[in-house]
Amino acid sequence: MTDRWPRYDLLTHRAKTTPDRTVLIDADTGREWTVRELDAEVDELAAGLEPIGVSLGTRVGLLLPTRPAFVRLVHAVARLGGVLVPLNVEKPTDALSSQAEHADVDVLICGAETAETARELGVETTVSIDPGASTDENVDVDRLPSADPDGFVPISREPDALAVIMFTSGTTGEPKGVRLTRRNLLASAEASAYRLGVAPDDRWLCCLPMYHMGGLAPIVRTALYGTTLVVQREFDAEATGAVIDEEAITGVSLVPTMLDRMLDAGWEPPAALDAVLLGGAPADESLIVRATDRDVPVSPTYGTTETASQVATATPAQATANPGTVGQPLVNTTVRIIVDGKPAEPDEVGEVVVSGPTVTPGYLEEDRTAEAFDEAGLHTGDLGYRDADGRIWIEGRSDDRIVSGGENVDPETVAAAIRKHPNVEDAAVVGLPDPEWGERVAALVVGGVDPEAVEAHCRDRLAVFEVPKTIAVTDELPRTASGTVDRGAVAALLSRER
Repeated sequence: MTDRWPRYDLLTHRAKTTPDRTVLIDADTGREWTVRELDAEVDELAAGLEPIGVSLGTRVGLLLPTRPAFVRLVHAVARLGGVLVPLNVEKPTDALSSQAEHADVDVLICGAETAETARELGVETTVSIDPGASTDENVDVDRLPSADPDGFVPISREPDALAVIMFTSGTTGEPKGVRLTRRNLLASAEASAYRLGVAPDDRWLCCLPMYHMGGLAPIVRTALYGTTLVVQREFDAEATGAVIDEEAITGVSLVPTMLDRMLDAGWEPPAALDAVLLGGAPADESLIVRATDRDVPVSPTYGTTETASQVATATPAQATANPGTVGQPLVNTTVRIIVDGKPAEPDEVGEVVVSGPTVTPGYLEEDRTAEAFDEAGLHTGDLGYRDADGRIWIEGRSDDRIVSGGENVDPETVAAAIRKHPNVEDAAVVGLPDPEWGERVAALVVGGVDPEAVEAHCRDRLAVFEVPKTIAVTDELPRTASGTVDRGAVAALLSRER
């Protein structure tokens, strides 16, 4: 079983089989790389990383937005046998510092745009891949040294070696580090190929953040398949539509908000486009209907960081016939719907439990691993059901986590930030249904403060996606008889606000 997986980084294997194939395109500049050219740049990058301590098992934090350099670093770290730790550049500095410490990051790599934040994270070995470490001359971040790659030898690793540590929001708001092995990543890429299909001339557009699973997975998939990855630094409804057309894109990963905006902009899918993988948040049935009416080959998917991306994915035909389903589980993935410890009947809502080769061996925290796993597999905390034909439907969360525009938001993290305002006595945060974002963050606040002041306060302390879009002030929070906050009543009050 273990011999079926590549022993070295995927680009090393790819360079031996299809060296002249186009493997990477920068949509913003038009630059293209063949496998041979990208392999040479990765060799040079790995040779520069080795002297600063990157080797087998080294934990390498990446504080970079989506860009081709991110792709090169993913392959270079793998080539050295390191463990990749992608960090969300939109997170506040204190949260990033906590995550870097929690993951035991040994080396931190940044760019010019993230150097100031990187320096504040306290990682002793911090380097920039850009010529200028920062636009601020007072920020001391060394540039990654150049090195001669001649004679560089890639590291061989076992399939179950740790490859990535990726953080996902937990219900407590504390960092929750997910451990992913090489087997997890490769099994996910293989299963995706069986569901979506692969052709030699496929071109996959990545305009999602690469520090999320939805942005990292295409790097792995295209390198394994020998297809082309097209990187767009930032999503824009009109610009992304143009890239899909001009670059003959055959597949793209989007969250529902992105697709909604593209349809609003009048986008029409070109004939070459085979798949729009729609995930990160539940897709409203009306969006699926709207997309299929426009002949968009939409494939709604359900996945988690803990499963290295997709768990179940609907084909465009399934999405058209059954708007709202995420289809059947991918190959080698087992999904159980559990109610009170027992398998649910068809159409009965229960917790989604997943097992298979894509599932993480656990979290960084042993207690969280013990809480999430049992003999049935990973308890995702998501609620859903399976219909009589085996199709899966996701109904929400068993906890109070908010998923807004594909981003996980912990309500207590937002509420705690709001409570730090000197004029705020208390706060409760919930998610409200939103046609654009799936859910929007909403806050009910107690104190002598106006909503605008609360919003400004939050923007200084939270990521953009965590800032409440609906804020109301009240005299006291509604509570149950036991004294806990009545979240249903809070949501009802906030639903009346615009």
